[in-house]
Amino acid sequence: MSVTRLMNVMQFGDSVLPVGSFAFSNALESAVQEDVVRDPTSLAEYVGACSHRAATADGIALLEAHRGARDHDSARVWRADQAVVERKLDEEARTMTVRMGHKLGEVGVAAAEAPMLAGWLDSARDAATPGTYPVGLGVLFADLGSPETDAFAVHQYGVAMMTLSAALRLMRIDHCQVQAILRETTRIADDEYRAVRRASLSDMASFTPLADILAAIHLQSHVRLFMA
Repeated sequence: MSVTRLMNVMQFGDSVLPVGSFAFSNALESAVQEDVVRDPTSLAEYVGACSHRAATADGIALLEAHRGARDHDSARVWRADQAVVERKLDEEARTMTVRMGHKLGEVGVAAAEAPMLAGWLDSARDAATPGTYPVGLGVLFADLGSPETDAFAVHQYGVAMMTLSAALRLMRIDHCQVQAILRETTRIADDEYRAVRRASLSDMASFTPLADILAAIHLQSHVRLFMA
């Protein structure tokens, strides 16, 4: 890996990248309120479940979008974008992925020479395609000339850090415990990639009923810190 490529991963995988991830918790807020997540052990299990769900659903669309953008096949990218939205059961999840996707597109176009991303963002603004975050990430890294593994790594890291950053505001947990959980999550990233790298959009699946129930509870909450 070249220094430039590594720095691309660090830049667009940075938890302070202004795409709005700080406003979302992956339904952790409801999980804490309902006592599903109560300590570092249960938090680690929850983050692991979020990571697996992300890999087997959004992660597949990300890989498909990266390959489509690499081949300058806009229709392939658009299909991946639609597949992400169609597999989000709750309204907040759809809102999250679209808002973050549009913000990523804006940041990516401003920061890099990214013609495929610019075209995708224009289409999203015109409502010709949803403009979801994982698809935007795949297109961005294709424009940067980085391989799909870089985009997949940034995506999986982002899912874990979004949840863990929320945990710091919702639970009695310290930064050292969060880093230990993050480290355990990264250990399985290679396995997650190998499990989905040959999958197609029709293979996208997200069977996490408890997470969907928690998201539905969050939508009806009167007092909440996070949007989702």
